[in-house]
Amino acid sequence: MELDAKLDLIVERYGEIGARMSADDLSNDDRVALAKEYSELTGVVERIDALRKLRQEIQDLADILADPDGDDEMRELATSEFADCRAREPELEHALKLALLPRDEADDKNVILEIRAGTGGEEAALFGADLLRMYQRYAEHNGWRFELLSLSETGIGGVKEASAAIKGSGAFARLKYESGVHRVQRVPKTEASGRIHTSAATVAVLPEAEDVDVHVDEKDLRVDVFRASGPGGQSVNTTDSAVRITHIPTGIVVSQQDEKSQHKNRAKALRILRARLYERERAERDAARAADRRAQIGSGDRSERIRTYNFPQGRVTDHRINLSVYDIDAMMDGAMLDQFVDALIADYQTAQLAEIS
Repeated sequence: MELDAKLDLIVERYGEIGARMSADDLSNDDRVALAKEYSELTGVVERIDALRKLRQEIQDLADILADPDGDDEMRELATSEFADCRAREPELEHALKLALLPRDEADDKNVILEIRAGTGGEEAALFGADLLRMYQRYAEHNGWRFELLSLSETGIGGVKEASAAIKGSGAFARLKYESGVHRVQRVPKTEASGRIHTSAATVAVLPEAEDVDVHVDEKDLRVDVFRASGPGGQSVNTTDSAVRITHIPTGIVVSQQDEKSQHKNRAKALRILRARLYERERAERDAARAADRRAQIGSGDRSERIRTYNFPQGRVTDHRINLSVYDIDAMMDGAMLDQFVDALIADYQTAQLAEIS
């Protein structure tokens, strides 16, 4: 379908919704759904109107310029306005196409962040701790709330596993591009000979699901309680407060032991379980829709190596877009992450625009 035909359908649908919303026979649920769709279409229709008005103005000016009997002063004025309008047309068209792109339903959600040390032993765990601090600092830069949900540490400050909730406007929309394998190249603190080692940590960014997003049936859960343990396996409390929840249909297992209360550990585990189940459903839908691997950028693939942090050279490279930045200290402080996120979003939008152009 041609773009203009698509735009006509959108304008027509917008008018239908506007008329339908005033009907007396609507249920509350239908009214809410229509209001939501109307709100989402308003910005698109405004851009359609602006572009079409500009194009009509361009046509009117072209007619003036093409009239051999036209007034010279009018033609001179039209020439200037014509050039200005033609310069604005690509900008309005690009803004409209961006507004037409499919919207990720999870973009407005909060985030469940999971970090796990990968290959590299103790150095991988230390890098995991660095990543956890980086995302905490990034959250602070954006005015988001960072809540540590669970933390499994090594004896020298490394992180074997950690999970956190990040709450704030646009949190998932921006952090979703961080899912994948992060690789580090540096001389470990534990290395006496000064040799550079390569280690890795895995990051998963999940949209935090509400009850309305995914229903968890109690009969599908197996809940085990046990005594919490610290580094090396030693017991850290004397009650069975730790909780392990297994979702039987999918085999997903979530453990929580950071709280002294079994009830609080269970609540945290359920938050993470819902997020994993919701992301699983999203991944299945995305895989069914995706025409190619590139369309799945930011989909949460944990096996893909996405970025390398080279400390000796002070360089951070994102392999998906071949972008390198030489300010690793600012990156680890969370201050440079936006540069990568902005570039990833632009790259993704370019790929999507190519499909609708």
